Amino acid sequence: MEELRNSPSAASSPQSVWRAQGWVGLLLIATCWPLNWTLKGVTAYLFFPLWLGYVLVVDALVVARTGSSIWTRSRKEFVLLFVASSPVWWMFEVINHRTANWEYLGRNHFATLEYYLLCTISFSTVMPAVFETAELAGSFKWVERFTFGPRVRDTAGLELGFFLAGAGMLLLTVAWPKYCYPFVWTSLVLILEPLNRWLGREHFMEYLERGDWRPIVSLSVGALICGFFWEMWNYYSWPKWIYHTPGAQFLHVFEMPLLGYGGYVPFALELFVLRNLLWRGAPRMRCQHLL
Repeated sequence: MEELRNSPSAASSPQSVWRAQGWVGLLLIATCWPLNWTLKGVTAYLFFPLWLGYVLVVDALVVARTGSSIWTRSRKEFVLLFVASSPVWWMFEVINHRTANWEYLGRNHFATLEYYLLCTISFSTVMPAVFETAELAGSFKWVERFTFGPRVRDTAGLELGFFLAGAGMLLLTVAWPKYCYPFVWTSLVLILEPLNRWLGREHFMEYLERGDWRPIVSLSVGALICGFFWEMWNYYSWPKWIYHTPGAQFLHVFEMPLLGYGGYVPFALELFVLRNLLWRGAPRMRCQHLL
């Protein structure tokens, strides 16, 4: 994320006008949300427009608060987030073939090609939703208290330790998925963070070395907010997903066990490292509170 600049000339001024993309987003949500819950069998077709509406509304909120957003800075980069998102989530689907932590009820109603096409379109909204919401979270002034936190010194030994720990976690997940499945949401961060560092890509340690924890906080909050909406909108949908999480199947909030929401925090960090690995020159995220 870009370092917050204190100079008024270096940052855009907040815009009080509700942008057009916000109105379009509100219309999409107002239309697709009730249809999704009342008409069984349409969720697969409404998932993308519903979440596109969410992304556009959040983008408009970011513009209203900071004067800048992913959409207003670059239409190309906005679209490329959707493009990058699908293969990233398909990777988690491949891992889920081993862990079997979630399944999609109603998938048998679709032909194979139709199923994979609809899934790919739906998965394209994951990264835009999380990164837009993270930018919104970073626009609040309370996030500034994390600008000068504990510093973590980046060393070759630490990077190697991260990589080996992540690789070990991933191997344990494959070998004993019933017991080690939570490592899915931590192993990739540990593997790819040093890899991004070695490749010269944006990475977390460049911020933590100077004590700036805002990127981690903003991404974590953004993913938790998205997680709430994912689970809420899924609950009365059909088709829908359900979870199989041994040892954590209690205190459900919608279909997700309460402990499962904790996985959204490292998941956001995984999206960050995966985006930077797959997309050379990906735009740096911003932490800019309301001026």
